[in-house]
Formats: sequence, C-alpha cells, structure tokens
Amino acid sequence: MFTKILIANRGEIACRVIKTARRLGIRTVAVYSEADANARHVRLADEAVLLGPAAARESYLVGEKILDAARRTGAQAIHPGYGFLSENEEFAEACAAHGVVFIGPPASAIRAMGSKSEAKKLMGAAQVPLTPGYHGDDQDPALLHKEADGIGYPVLIKAAAGGGGKGMRLVEKSGDFPEALASCKREAISSFGDDHVLIEKYITRPRHIEIQVFADSHGNCVYLFERDCSVQRRHQKVLEEAPAPGMTAARRREMGQAAVAAAKAVGYVGAGTVEFIANQDGSFYFMEMNTRLQVEHPVTEMITGQDLVEWQLRVAAGQPLPLAQDALAIRGHALEARIYAEDADKGFLPSTGRLVSLAPPAESLNVRVDTGVEEGDEISPYYDPMIAKLIVWDEHRDAALARMRKALADYRVAGVTTNLAFLSRLVACPAFAGADLDTGLIERQKDFLFPAAQAVPRDVLLVAAVGELLWEQRAAKDAARASGDPWSPWHARDGWRMNLSAARTLGFRDGEGLVEVQVGYARDAWQLTANGQTTLTRGKKLEDDRFAVELDDRRLIASVVAVDDKRHVFLHGATHVLFRDDPLHLVEAGGNTGGGLTAPMPGKVVALLAQPGQKVDKGAPLLILEAMKMEHTITAPAAGTVEAFCYAAGEQVSDGAALVEFTAD
Repeated sequence: MFTKILIANRGEIACRVIKTARRLGIRTVAVYSEADANARHVRLADEAVLLGPAAARESYLVGEKILDAARRTGAQAIHPGYGFLSENEEFAEACAAHGVVFIGPPASAIRAMGSKSEAKKLMGAAQVPLTPGYHGDDQDPALLHKEADGIGYPVLIKAAAGGGGKGMRLVEKSGDFPEALASCKREAISSFGDDHVLIEKYITRPRHIEIQVFADSHGNCVYLFERDCSVQRRHQKVLEEAPAPGMTAARRREMGQAAVAAAKAVGYVGAGTVEFIANQDGSFYFMEMNTRLQVEHPVTEMITGQDLVEWQLRVAAGQPLPLAQDALAIRGHALEARIYAEDADKGFLPSTGRLVSLAPPAESLNVRVDTGVEEGDEISPYYDPMIAKLIVWDEHRDAALARMRKALADYRVAGVTTNLAFLSRLVACPAFAGADLDTGLIERQKDFLFPAAQAVPRDVLLVAAVGELLWEQRAAKDAARASGDPWSPWHARDGWRMNLSAARTLGFRDGEGLVEVQVGYARDAWQLTANGQTTLTRGKKLEDDRFAVELDDRRLIASVVAVDDKRHVFLHGATHVLFRDDPLHLVEAGGNTGGGLTAPMPGKVVALLAQPGQKVDKGAPLLILEAMKMEHTITAPAAGTVEAFCYAAGEQVSDGAALVEFTAD
C-alpha cells in the first residue's frame, strides 16, 4: 500500500479522499490555487503545494505542475477525484511516464470511453444495448441536421467528449436544430476543447440509472448495484438514490452484467460508472461510461457498507478486489442531495459570497455530510458552487425520505443563497415520494416545486423583530461596559419614558414589499404588533445564534443571522430572507431602466445575439455569458432597441457590470 498520495483536486472530493487516506495511515498532499489558499482540503492535508492563479486552466488543469508537486513531495500516487484531470488520458499517461501511479483506469480505457461516439461502437460490439442515433465522424452541420431529421424529434445533441451535463442540448423541432447545434459546439469547445457531437433519439420520460463497477488488474470485475439519478436540472443531477425504486432482481442482474461487459470491453481497472437511459417499461440503453469516481458514490457506500475510495487505493496498489460478486449485498436505502450555493427561483443562478453561518445537521450512522467548506469560507466564482453533499440512510425508502426531510430542515446556511428550500420541496413532492421518476420530474412538477411567492408568515416577522431587539440589547450592554459609567440608565434599551409609553416601528422588506412590526415596551417584555394583531413577546439568547421566543403562551426556538442588511430567519425547519429597512439609509434613485442587463456574476461574454440599433421583442436573447461552468442568456426585459453592447465576445466582465445599453419602447 502507498505511504503518501497527492490529491489532484479540491473541495469536497479532496476532503473525502483525505478522510479515507488518514484512516488507512496514508499521508496526503493537497494542491491548491491562490483562491484556495485557506480552503478546507488544504487545512486537512499533511502537506500542500501552491499550483498557481485561481483560474483552473492555470492551476488544477496543469498536469505538469501537479506532477512536479508529486515529485517534490515524494508522493507515490495521484488521486484525481472527479472533474479536472480525472478523465484526461494524457495526464494518466504522464503519470506513468514519471513513475507515479494514477489512481484510476488505464489511459487506454479513458481514451476508449472519452469519446461518446467511439464508446458507442465498442458497446455495440460488446452487445450492450444502444439508443438509436448518429455517432459518426462527419460533423458537417447540414449532415447532422439531416441525421436529426431522420432520427425524428425530439433529439439530444451531445458533446462526444462531454460529461456533467455540459455540451448537451434537447431539440424539439427541426427549425431549432441549427441554433442548438451552434450553442452545443460552442460550449463543448469551451469545456472540453473538442466540439465533436453525436445525436441520439430523446427517450420520453426516461430514467437515468447507472451501475457502479469495479475492476482490478487481476482480471476481476464486479458491479456494486445501481443508483437512480433521474432527478436532474439542466442535465445535472440534483438527487440520487440507491437502490433504484422498482428495480427487480432480474433487471438489476441484467444491467449489472451489461455494465461489467462494458468495463471488460475496454480492459478497465478501478472505479467506473456505466450510465444507462431506461424506459418506464424497464428497457435500457447504454449512454456513457464515466471513468472515475462519481459525485454520488456515497449512496453506494451506504447500502453496501464499502469504502469505494479504499477500494480505489487498494486496486491502484496492485491488490485484488476486496470482495467477489456473490459477497456483495444491498442493505437499506440511501439518498443524496447536493447542497449548492444557487438560487433555484432564478433559474438556479449560482451565488457567491462568504459562508457567514454554516450549521449542517449532526452526523450519525444515518446522516452523513461530505463537504469542502466550513463556516467563514468563501464560495468563489471560479469553481463549482457546491457547499456539501447530504447523504442519509435507513432500512427502507420511506424512512430514508423522512431522514432527508429532517436533515434538510436542520441545515442552516447564511451568507449565500442556497437550494435548501428547493430540495425540501423536492423530497416532499408527491411524485418523488411516490417514486414516479424521470429526468423531466422537475419541469413536470414545477407548479409544486416553484410556488408563487407568499406573504411573510407572521411568526417570521415576530422572530425577526425579536432578533433585532435582542441584538440592540447586547450592543447596549457592550457599549455600557466600554464606557466610563457602565451603570448609567442612559445605556438601557428598555423603552423607558418619563410620562408616556415608548413605541417604535421596525421595517423589513420581503422582495419589493415593506412589512412593519410596531414595538411597544412592557416591564419585562415587548408588545409586538404585526398584521394588525398584538402579541406579548419575550426573547432569550441560547447557545450559538439561537434564541427562545415566547409569543403569548407559545414558545419557539429560532435564530436570525445578520449579513449587512439581510436577515436570515431560521424557523420551523425553513429559511426566510428579509432585508432590514432603515429609513435613514438613502438609496440613489433611478437605475438601469433595462433591468437585468448586468452581469449576475463574473464571467466571459461568449456570443452577441443582436445588433446595435436592432429592435427586439421582450424576452429576445441579447447575449450569452459563460460563468461558473454554465451559459446564461441575457434577454430583453421589454420590447425596445439595443443601443450598444458594452463588451465584445471573448471579453471578461465583473459582477454587476453593465452589459447592454437598452432603451425600452
């Protein structure tokens, strides 16, 4: 076994590998960019080496720098994690040339499966079921359009070198094909350096089921059962579970054997995932093979009791697989939710900023949190905005769902917008709870998952007001202690007046609306009036940022975290965000009449879709901005005229930069 390994990755997966290596007594070397100098994976590793600037292409994607770090630190092997160089055959070959073990499959297997079109040919020869489509080398746009017409719509355009939902477009009709092809190729060349695409028939209501395979260098290959990854948005997984609901033993064996055949066809060694598209009737087709450890591997670990990273290390060290196929069994049910810094109600737009408060649920045999961040860390614009993976396990699916609902309710994050509320609605959605699964579930259930905005609950307003009042009391006590006369009554914030009872108003904004709470002072309580109803209220500080709130004869436990003028109110397992309305704070009038024509985050302009002086309708696409691994289309907020573009294609823009000069009709 190795005594020291280097982890050529960052964030959650680097921390995950370090955890297993530490348990096995293996020393670890982290690598990091300038943006990750204080990252959790750097703090956890035994050693760390700086690679370069924040941009991945200048740090995490530079194989020569990583190999040099391995040489300088004496690392015997390199674990690539997922993403970055994990499926780069040139890097795997370079590791071998430098005498460093690549903890992954042979370069030949990565190459064989790296091209979706070539992989289809290999799978066809191995008798693995294939989806109807075009997988040829001729990339003439006219030919591709003709092939798509022949296959019949809807079709899916996929980057041959793609993965993770990048370089993929669904086309519903022939007229949309040219624009979708151009966009797909543009994203493919940006993400993978290769714009080769293939076209496949789009299966209506498909399920995404993948098989975890493992092979060693002694000719052994097993499958560790399946994961259902059907719940997706933008072709990226949101929730994963194992085993797949409704899977029969015969179908599981058939899919597992097909996955093993796929792995053996390319001489596979190590951890891999064979992904299938499955019809509702149970028939299935090979989609692709990911030649690495998957993001969702923890659900497989939870139902098998195996540590897949340990398996990777043992296989890479030349040892045989720890278990044979007949020794593997499924126990219970596991679910994984990806906690992201993103705004689900705004098209899953990524969010950046400091994690001012971060309190995950307590870990146990049933609850696991894999994360690469801690409270105080930054979610930067340079990398994927994942905060953590939340994994739960129980004896059966319904119990695991209950665990997940509770764990999501207990997860508290302040400082960035998260998808926690969306995930809570998703696991409570009757379609998901009833295992009525397909890759279009989120779109199909959008009325349930994206409800209309509701008025702020009265309890939330009262808790927010108590939070402000308790903060004022603490600030007054601190000021009193720091003064020359700490016992002066003028330091008190008790609302005392000589002849009249004190009263004041606290204002909060929920979106554009202003809501107010009137505060009256009693001897040891406040009289809070919200929505026309008055409640005798008391508050008491507890540990951390929690406090107890008494509302007449009710007692609540809540917390409020302040970030500038934003108030994160955590109550009843939900998060509500309000903005403190300060009447003395002046806001400059006016603003961009175009609205929404500024960069939502730092990024690069990749295409201009209109001409200066052009008249456009509301919603017309104006430009495409690439940010945080995704393309964002900036559209016209109203019918009007495009006066000018502030940046050319290829130029970098900062957060909030004006992109388009636009005049509404």
